[in-house]
Amino acid sequence: MSLLARLAPHLPYVRRYARALTGDQTTGDQYVRVSLEALAAGERILEPNLTPRVALYQVFHAIWCSTGARLEDSTDDGTGAQDAGRRLMRIAPRSRQAFLLTALEGFTPSEAAHILGVEFGEVEHLIAAAQTEIDAELATDVLIIEDEPVIAADIEALVTELGHTVVDIAATRTEALDAVARKTPGLVLADIQLADGSSGIDAVKDILARNDVPVIFITAFPERLLTGERPEPTFLITKPFQPETVKAAIGQALFFHPRNARQAA
Repeated sequence: MSLLARLAPHLPYVRRYARALTGDQTTGDQYVRVSLEALAAGERILEPNLTPRVALYQVFHAIWCSTGARLEDSTDDGTGAQDAGRRLMRIAPRSRQAFLLTALEGFTPSEAAHILGVEFGEVEHLIAAAQTEIDAELATDVLIIEDEPVIAADIEALVTELGHTVVDIAATRTEALDAVARKTPGLVLADIQLADGSSGIDAVKDILARNDVPVIFITAFPERLLTGERPEPTFLITKPFQPETVKAAIGQALFFHPRNARQAA
């Protein structure tokens, strides 16, 4: 199989990453093109012990860094499409890379470490730094839909630690709708099975019919959501959860939600 054939499935994704990293599709494509030319000329090689996708991103980063790693900002086209990019430009470059590789491209921290050429612990530090900047910028009101008081308290503590405000904790679908009627949240964290036998899924559907807000499901029954049918939730955390997993999901949900992209300065 030719080099191009091996890399072709991954090129749309590395172009997406390059655009997010540099703030401009044209500039990003230039870096991708130079990376491919270097590979074709034998100036760079794909590490054989890595998957083709990880190796391609690793080469891209080597090229990007060797050319000075310029991060050109872009001008908003008036549609708000560039706003998320401008927020990214305000994150320190190395933290931005680690955040995008894991949050946008779906690499594990270990894979991101290979791509960036740093230790695993350094990647975790960079991701945490990026999330701290994001959480501070996008602090919002949060509705928790959870019928277990201890779990609700744990989630509330995590949310508060990130600088957000918990406006209500609902144990049933009715309570959730009443809470939204009193104050529209900027983020919803929802369980599926609620106290009175009602459904957190139905509660979220009711909320989304009225308000465009990001939602994170935290549940012991992920199979009820991962049905293979669309749409499926973008953010789904299985109980028992790790605090860092919840924190990461909150940062990603707020950062990439279209409404926040439109409202960003």
